[in-house]
Amino acid sequence: MGTCSVCANESSRTFDVMYEGGILTFDSFQCAIHRLAPICNHCDCLILGHVVESEAAIYCCTQCAERAQEKAIERGTDVAPEV
Repeated sequence: MGTCSVCANESSRTFDVMYEGGILTFDSFQCAIHRLAPICNHCDCLILGHVVESEAAIYCCTQCAERAQEKAIERGTDVAPEV
């Protein structure tokens, strides 16, 4: 039995994720996403796919980056949130 790092639910079907030198335990993908997904700096949605990033921020799409008046943007794939 493991205990979820987010909701504290005890379950026999938990899984572990190594993150920043530690191990986080989750009972569902929903809890893992809630804890690990980056948040768009413009619309505040959780980013589940590729991100668009500038030197200062992470966005869910080019439209949000443009609305935030970011000029230098590039697509990224391996960005983890700061927690």
